[in-house]
Amino acid sequence: MAAKMLLSFAICRLIVTVGLTLNPVELLRLGVDGRLSQDPSDVKRASGDFGGLSRAEPLAVFRPESAEDVTRLVRAAYESAHGFTVSARGHGHSINGQAQTANGVVIEMSSGKRAPPPWVSEKSRFVDAWGGELWIDVLKSTLEHGLAPKSWTDYLYLSVGGTLSNAGISGQAFNHGPQISNVYELDVVTGKGELLTCSEEQNPELFQAVLGGLGQFGIITRARIALEPAPQREVDALMGKLNFIPATVFTTDLPYVDFLDRVHKAELKLRSKGLWEVPHPWLNLFVPKSRIADFDRGVFKGILGNKTSGPILIYPMNKHKWDQRSSTVTPDEDEVFYLVALLRSALDNGGETHALKYLSDQNRKILRFCNDAKINIKQYLPHYTTQEEWMDHFGDKWALFTQRKIEFDPRRILATGQRIFKPSFSPNTASW
Repeated sequence: MAAKMLLSFAICRLIVTVGLTLNPVELLRLGVDGRLSQDPSDVKRASGDFGGLSRAEPLAVFRPESAEDVTRLVRAAYESAHGFTVSARGHGHSINGQAQTANGVVIEMSSGKRAPPPWVSEKSRFVDAWGGELWIDVLKSTLEHGLAPKSWTDYLYLSVGGTLSNAGISGQAFNHGPQISNVYELDVVTGKGELLTCSEEQNPELFQAVLGGLGQFGIITRARIALEPAPQREVDALMGKLNFIPATVFTTDLPYVDFLDRVHKAELKLRSKGLWEVPHPWLNLFVPKSRIADFDRGVFKGILGNKTSGPILIYPMNKHKWDQRSSTVTPDEDEVFYLVALLRSALDNGGETHALKYLSDQNRKILRFCNDAKINIKQYLPHYTTQEEWMDHFGDKWALFTQRKIEFDPRRILATGQRIFKPSFSPNTASW
């Protein structure tokens, strides 16, 4: 009884704050299966992310237990006279506050009581996973059947819906393509509060829009992911196809799970030293192959002076492995392009504040250099502050992107932390 009273108070406070005209009884029903919270600790956690560069306090936090929970909340936002925004949050690993909102509710997709666990079809080689499921848990479930997803990210403690809303890349992407190229089907809650199943054959426009769509068109509640037989030891399988002198080979051959989960082991070491929680002004860029030498001279040898702290990832990808009908963008020229990821942490002898400004300034210099040198880079996990910059980012896809927004999220209530579109209503606590 006490819990229900607290829940009622939280929802009523939300109604007063946002100015909803929706029947409060309808909103109260949201708490039957899920949980709406204004607890300060919940709000604080949903206010930040891994990047540590921005904060925005939501009015409430919602923990769904089913796709229907998500549907009811989004429909309430869509049908409200005054409206409120809704932002889906996975493991909170965004860099620039993309999953934040100051005008509404953050849906904690990876928290609380989980929706149905991953379900594996050995015969058809796919797994159905909840949108908030972490990839590490998907992997554990599929390995019980001797199978594994084809394409990965370099860090497995990310949510399925989160990576599919961007692209999902790692060193395997040159061969299998990004994660969005290895999905058969999705369940999506659109910005109109409709729960739709989509694929190449069913609601294909929504399917292509959501994949790499930065959360702008819907919230992924289920993904059907392609599987393959899981290799036992990656290196042995690859080396077995080559002719070589055995004595010249130096390798570290890890079990498949240990290899895929290698970044988490590094994370645990950093956490033990208190270095995981510092700001992370990361910069991820797609650089066309024809300009990678110019990028090297201007950035690595120039701006960075061949000196940098933290990991740097550089690996090639093939454009034909990316479906250009999706919402993602890659450099226009060249079949091959490179990911260049500067994964730096804002901590040095000068102190955290000094390091953050220094690294952020370097990032701006890199972007300015690429613009001046006319190197047609594209940001991965993009962050811009003006719509003009977003228009330039999407290029020829901008018209289609806006058309899809009008169709699937006409009130522009989803993922406002991306700062692509402003809500169509005037929220009481506008943050931008």
